[in-house]
Amino acid sequence: MGYNGVLGIGGLAGDIPQPVLAENCAAFSLEVSMRPTVADIRAMKARKHKMSMLYVTTLDEAAAASAAKIDILSIEGRYFSPQMREAAGACFVQVGLPYGPAGGLATAEDYLRAAFHFGAMGGDCYYCAAALDIQKTLCDNGVPVVAHVGLIPSQSTWTGGFKAVGKTAESAKKVWDHVKRLEAIGCFGAELEVVPDRVAEVITRHSPLVMLGMGAGPWADAQYLFAEDVLGHTGGHKPRHAKTYRNFAAEYARLQQERIGAFREFNADVASGAYPEPRHTVAVGDEDFNRFLALIKD
Repeated sequence: MGYNGVLGIGGLAGDIPQPVLAENCAAFSLEVSMRPTVADIRAMKARKHKMSMLYVTTLDEAAAASAAKIDILSIEGRYFSPQMREAAGACFVQVGLPYGPAGGLATAEDYLRAAFHFGAMGGDCYYCAAALDIQKTLCDNGVPVVAHVGLIPSQSTWTGGFKAVGKTAESAKKVWDHVKRLEAIGCFGAELEVVPDRVAEVITRHSPLVMLGMGAGPWADAQYLFAEDVLGHTGGHKPRHAKTYRNFAAEYARLQQERIGAFREFNADVASGAYPEPRHTVAVGDEDFNRFLALIKD
């Protein structure tokens, strides 16, 4: 989508001075031209380029991923914004359209409007774990859809909870059939989660869908982890496939103690009168102050 398409929302384009508009158009066009497209990602699959993918939630994480040249970012709609798109730089961004209770989207029109909304911000493809007819509506409207196969967290009750899917021949065939249904409606890709590695290899090699692997072995087209797992500050259960490269939990704990210490010192300074000091206040001249006192006596 061109820059005028973004500015056109709400009729804002006409309010922007033309030199500013032209400068921003050029900057936006350059940024978009540096980002991979759906066709580029498909080409990477075709030449068996192993892609990296991270789920991020903050501007700092997105900027760090861009600097590290991560190929694909997954960003939920609740975190995605023009600022997040800018921070993501040249990364290909998958925007999550939250399923059902998690995000209030229910109908095909809900999902389509959400995809167009995030498309105006610069989303590159859209995660959708809703029903096949909803996914097809998105595909029919030219929206690049990433579906979900294997362990689907929002539907895990049907497969026995949070555990591997596809360990029996019959279960693996169901995953295969699901992929084929997604192919038939025109999906771009699928998150392939916690599926046995050899099953994942067969599926990846025999599908045009870009397979984003989470705990699905080395054969998926992309290896997908959460930033919180990579950085070592996982909030809840840490999945088996997660790998930690830094210990941010310890650093966050240290910073919290520093934060508490600073707040305590501030509290003590207020109680003792050490804060504020003269350098923290605004002075008034004697003449004006005396005139002020005289005025309020009248």
